[in-house]
Amino acid sequence: MRLYNRINAIKRINQLAGKGVPFVFLINFEHNCSYIEETNAIDADELLYQFGTKTNYQHTNTPVKPHPIVWSPSPMPFEEYQKAFHQVRNNILKGNSFLANLTCITPVESNLSLDDIFIHSEATYKIRLANHFVCFSPETFIKINNGIISSYPMKGTIRADLPRAAEQLLEDEKEMAEHATITDLIRNDLSMVAHKVSVTRYRYIDKLTTNSGKILQTSTEITGRLPDNYHQNLGNILFKLLPAGSITGAPKKKTTEIIKEAENYDRGFYTGIAGYFDGFSLDSTVMIRFVELQNGKLYFKSGGGITCQSNAISEYQEMIQKIYVPIY
Repeated sequence: MRLYNRINAIKRINQLAGKGVPFVFLINFEHNCSYIEETNAIDADELLYQFGTKTNYQHTNTPVKPHPIVWSPSPMPFEEYQKAFHQVRNNILKGNSFLANLTCITPVESNLSLDDIFIHSEATYKIRLANHFVCFSPETFIKINNGIISSYPMKGTIRADLPRAAEQLLEDEKEMAEHATITDLIRNDLSMVAHKVSVTRYRYIDKLTTNSGKILQTSTEITGRLPDNYHQNLGNILFKLLPAGSITGAPKKKTTEIIKEAENYDRGFYTGIAGYFDGFSLDSTVMIRFVELQNGKLYFKSGGGITCQSNAISEYQEMIQKIYVPIY
């Protein structure tokens, strides 16, 4: 697959969408590097994808899961995480940011291949770029259908088996503040490309199945109406919304600078976006739950939101919990 820079990616998406040609796209976090390919030209040996029911994976002769599964992460020391955490939180206390998504990279020893993870993981959105990475994400970036653009920011999770789990989640002050901030950010983002933008559902709860059991997740639905000629300008629309607010923070520009300095590694395609355009409608995802292959070794990339109410110990523990959970 061919790589495109930002300018050529926008032109390519506008061209394909304007002609109603189905295609798949992958855009990295810094939105300066993209893969864009017509669906009828995609080689499954190079790219496997699933966007809801749209997939190029053939289910015949599905490989058996490795047994036993080896999944042994080596998380960064707390002192290293604490340094990055305080760098972000100090900026929040100074008023430079209201919410920041701090991420990290964790080496993992495993007997799983990228194909194993793609085939056997459960997620609404799955992408495997051969010899590069696999993503199994539950999070929608945007959907476009009949000129209506919709976004569903996800913020706030809790184990479903805890007592009064739903009430705990909805009443948690940190989660409430974080969710309100992201909702406002995404509403403002959509207002740059659409009109009649409104919050149509606020902090509704979904129950999701993960590899560690059932969880409750709060999301919000925000919608708006695009101009009549949006197909011809789909590339401009997508790139104007980047990077995704849910994995940066608010205000977006300054917070992106803060987290880039604090993280001290390249996110690459992690927390970028991927999408499927079928000729009429678009579905896309934020690429979280992400495993990357570098020099023959697997790395799990993960993160979480930081607010003024966050503390380093609890955020570090949450990060550890995420990376020690087997992939499936």
